[in-house]
Amino acid sequence: MKLLIFPYLVQKEILENMKISNLLLLSFVSKNIKKLIKLTQTTRFKSISHILNEFGPGNDRLVCIPYMTMWDNIMEFKDRSDYETDDEFFQLNVFGTVMNFQLHKKYYYPVAYFHPCDKESVIEAMHYYFLDFFGDTVEYQYIGNYKKFVPHLPKLSLCLCFWTGKSIGDIKPIEEYLASSPVLKNISMELDAPELFSPDSKFYQAESITLALYTRTLSAFLCRFQGRQAILHCNTWDILDIIEFMNRWKSGEGSRKLEYLNIGKIPNDIHRNEFLNALGVKHIDESTTPPTHTLPKVFKIGFGPNTDPIISHSYVVRESDNRVASVSIQKKSFCFGVWNKTEEEFLRMAK
Repeated sequence: MKLLIFPYLVQKEILENMKISNLLLLSFVSKNIKKLIKLTQTTRFKSISHILNEFGPGNDRLVCIPYMTMWDNIMEFKDRSDYETDDEFFQLNVFGTVMNFQLHKKYYYPVAYFHPCDKESVIEAMHYYFLDFFGDTVEYQYIGNYKKFVPHLPKLSLCLCFWTGKSIGDIKPIEEYLASSPVLKNISMELDAPELFSPDSKFYQAESITLALYTRTLSAFLCRFQGRQAILHCNTWDILDIIEFMNRWKSGEGSRKLEYLNIGKIPNDIHRNEFLNALGVKHIDESTTPPTHTLPKVFKIGFGPNTDPIISHSYVVRESDNRVASVSIQKKSFCFGVWNKTEEEFLRMAK
């Protein structure tokens, strides 16, 4: 490999100017090249917080780094057709598994091809390769449908979609599925069931939930959810549901880990100021500019890496530790964002 004949600083400069997908491909050439890439790209790799293995077209899967200067696809997984022959691919040994590759015709990142029976071993081998190459400080998220193959591997966070083409009315099969699975990083679901999952269900332990509710079950969800972030779309809910939630939060009795909550859609007959006053909010002086609440998303899909900003003069305080949460009604949604600040620290942020 001619790269190795150059002085170290020249090697480093060359590698610094290569796309990460090309670095990944180059790392397959030899152990020495892989070692050189890891040595020279330490700072660059440390800037990568997440790598996603997500849905692609059809049964394809894309591996990408979200929210860089561009959404950076670094490789792809594809089902291999029966009519394709071995001479159409180049073979590489990846963590003890011989895999067939082609280069993407437009973007030139590696594309791994496999027969369906080999899918598990291929995804497992590539996951361990990523852990070794990029390091275990990166969070690896696997985004998939619960009815399809879901890998259970160390250092792999599962973000599962429970869409079935229609809203879920019978929750028993999903309750059983969740009971036999590790706690999920994210759950995406539409529910049309008269009751929610049992109070001790792992459903409520997911760090992040994107949920559509078509029955009046919001109060039960807010009472039981133990995660950090929730985006809810509710066909019907009552202001009393939010008052009950807010009273529990302010007293320190519930939602201790909650960082961000967005509930849509607000009923048309709710008046904004009356609603906020009923929640017992405090107010920052209207002549000041309130601080903007935003956080890194747990589930790294969608527009932008952070939660929607909350800019509000209204806030509440948790009695047990004096922590503050911004409260707002924005775009027909109720928004709630918790600060890691005391009330005094929070008020000093207002300009």
